Amino acid sequence: MDSWKTLSRKTILDKGKYLRIEDHTIELPDGRIIEDWPWIVTPDFVNVLAVTPQGKYLIFRQTKYSVDGSSLAPVGGYVDPGEDPLAAAKRELLEETGYAAESWTPLGSFPIDGNRGAGVAHYFLATDARKVAKIDADDLEEQELQLLGKDEVQKALKAGEFKLLPWMGIVALAMQY
Repeated sequence: MDSWKTLSRKTILDKGKYLRIEDHTIELPDGRIIEDWPWIVTPDFVNVLAVTPQGKYLIFRQTKYSVDGSSLAPVGGYVDPGEDPLAAAKRELLEETGYAAESWTPLGSFPIDGNRGAGVAHYFLATDARKVAKIDADDLEEQELQLLGKDEVQKALKAGEFKLLPWMGIVALAMQY
């Protein structure tokens, strides 16, 4: 199967480094041209499911603007321009939790919206995570770090306590390891 081709792009809204909306003109494999195809540009991000040597998972209970109530969440954050996703994952784990991990397993990189863009999620499993520093997070949301056992994480996943799809995705994927 052939991919769609971008023939042109025009920025129609620029809100800085976190959001840009573009109109694309695209060509479908059958030769049809579609003008004004909306495209969302947001930074790529990382999610990390970190586990201590004692088998405890570092999980946040936190709030997010688009989520009613609180949610469980893995470590996560944006990849800075020019930054490697693994470097971003290590940085976010240290900043948000004060932990560093000995072993890192890449779990994959996944586009958020196959037809509209909206960034790429880079997933990592971090094992042998140990406390090495104080938390130095600049997050806007209120969050509380919890150390949960594997059974607790699996139960929370089944109960829908990870309320964002990328968070559900990394937890479900990491539980396979």
